[in-house]
Amino acid sequence: MDENVTPGRKGNLTGSARKLKDNAADWHNFSLKWERLNDEGSAHATKIVNLVLTKEPVKETSLMSGDESTQSGPGHTGAGPQSSRPELHRDLEEECTKLQDIVEKMAHMVSKMEKMASSENGICELEAFQFGDKGRDAPLFLTWPTSQFAEVSSRLLSCYRQELALKQLLLGLLAHTPDPQLSMVYLSAWLYQPYIDDQAKLLLEGLLLETGHRT
Repeated sequence: MDENVTPGRKGNLTGSARKLKDNAADWHNFSLKWERLNDEGSAHATKIVNLVLTKEPVKETSLMSGDESTQSGPGHTGAGPQSSRPELHRDLEEECTKLQDIVEKMAHMVSKMEKMASSENGICELEAFQFGDKGRDAPLFLTWPTSQFAEVSSRLLSCYRQELALKQLLLGLLAHTPDPQLSMVYLSAWLYQPYIDDQAKLLLEGLLLETGHRT
């Protein structure tokens, strides 16, 4: 089947061209959903850090004043912090559960990205079988050879995989770091996403331009 199409015309794309254009739209939608999840996760991560920093001094005080509180009777000031600890623990556990849920959603999204990247490698293998090593005579869209779609998807997937690994690491660290400065480093790493950098965003924009989603 001839899959050459006129770029930019809606409704006449078939085969590999249709799949590649749909994948480009999916990459865009995934990036938007990821950013929303990242913002939600940042809010929960901030609450976790605040709860930890509130909880730790109380814990130290209760340990230091433990002997005195048993001798001073119910009117001792240590009773207040002690009574607040179970509530702090429940709040912390709740926020950690919410953050874990967000990281699991991100992991599910990365698994979908892996399937997209795999499908594009399959398209490249199909073209190699149909047209040989030189590939098709004319590009499916504007200028990119089909192999470039697979390369871009692979690079984007790598960015999100690394960012997911960082998120999973931070998930285990945030609730166990009483050092305020270190906590701020972790929060910044979560919010600013070092692996999804400007280069990744340019790759996505190039993909959208090539497939006609951007004009």
